[in-house]
Amino acid sequence: MPHYKTVPQVKGDFLLGNLSQMMANPFQALCDWQRDYGDLVSFRLATREFYLFSHPKLFEQALIKQSDIFVKIHNAGKPTGLALVLGQGLVTSQGDLWQRQRRLMQPVFQRSNITTLLPQIAMAGGNMLDRWRQLGEGAEVDLPREMIQLTLEVITQTMFSTSVLDKIEHIAPSLDTLLKYAAKSLLNPLTLPLYIPTPANQEFKRALGIIDEVIYGIIDQRRTASSAHNDLLDMLLKACDDSSGEKMTDRQVRDEVITIFSAGHETTANLLSWTLYLLARHSDVLAKLQRELDGLPQGKIPNAEDLQQLVYTRAVLNESMRFRPPAGILVRKVSRDTEVDGYSLKSGRLSIFSIFNLHHHSDFWPQPEQFDPDRFLMPENRRFSFMPFGTGERICIANHFALLESQLLLSMIVQHCDLQLLRTDEVEIELAVTLRPKGGIPVRIKWR
Repeated sequence: MPHYKTVPQVKGDFLLGNLSQMMANPFQALCDWQRDYGDLVSFRLATREFYLFSHPKLFEQALIKQSDIFVKIHNAGKPTGLALVLGQGLVTSQGDLWQRQRRLMQPVFQRSNITTLLPQIAMAGGNMLDRWRQLGEGAEVDLPREMIQLTLEVITQTMFSTSVLDKIEHIAPSLDTLLKYAAKSLLNPLTLPLYIPTPANQEFKRALGIIDEVIYGIIDQRRTASSAHNDLLDMLLKACDDSSGEKMTDRQVRDEVITIFSAGHETTANLLSWTLYLLARHSDVLAKLQRELDGLPQGKIPNAEDLQQLVYTRAVLNESMRFRPPAGILVRKVSRDTEVDGYSLKSGRLSIFSIFNLHHHSDFWPQPEQFDPDRFLMPENRRFSFMPFGTGERICIANHFALLESQLLLSMIVQHCDLQLLRTDEVEIELAVTLRPKGGIPVRIKWR
């Protein structure tokens, strides 16, 4: 019989385990437990047992070499986490359904197709800058709110050929409610079922109703349209099952649309918010970035060829994704007893892979708490120590789109604006599936 090592267990309460620490500050708890107990630890939230992974070797062994054992959480009768919101979309589905949908959507996100979308992305960025100018010199805005509005417009225009700006006042807070509830349902097994009319459950249902109304409205509008748009929505509506020839139901289309709609803007909004915040705090980095962008002809919006040449701009975005990864965790379920790096792991437990801990691991990142884009100007193999978009076959389908979008929008904003922070204290990190700036980032707009 093989002799397995025991996974260190975080000390906690007899009844609730580590629930109080997790509910107080989930982001800080995951950081503290890695620091205090190591790169693979076990913790308990009331009745639910978890493993926390924080090392590249462990990520590779679990997510690549045992991807058939570390699987997406799926319980059609009792959805939890993001499945409450996204249903069986690309992020949450698995098996044959996931493979079929991934194959269907992959062509939209090929590099050659993405570059054709740059003019639409630039138009959304230009419209935001025009709106900022109309606010007057020295106007004050909340950066995350502005970036959410911007990236929502980009994703709906490029993928669904429509705009939701007229509904933004309802959409943004509803998506916020849904993401926070999804995170809580995963991390707190004492959350009461949705059929019990608690204030939180009622608020979740109202928010989901608002988003569903928007999504089904987009689908219905397209079904009655006379002309084709050749976008992602057209592909979803025309798709047929290989064997039966059946088209996707409205519910299946809804799940895919809401997945792209939600995941496609939230992470990019966070990336842009954190990047602009970090630039405002590091004047030397900002000055170097401005010098690179000032090398473009004055006022020119970068095209695909220009973006290829903006090496430092890409390094800034990479360092921002390392320092404040927009998607802070991956969650999987251990589907059967297994072994990772000599540790015995039990079937049925949930595994949290902390991308933040990975990106701040001192064994792989010199001075990890220092924001230093220059580290990404050196060619290094970071295959499992840097994974802002996940890894393996389930790597984010829209990673190239998100990077191109972020690089173009960041370039446009920095070309024209200096954003001055209105608070000197460091912005806290809030974990709500993604890593968000807690309490917003108020800034003053100064024009260059």
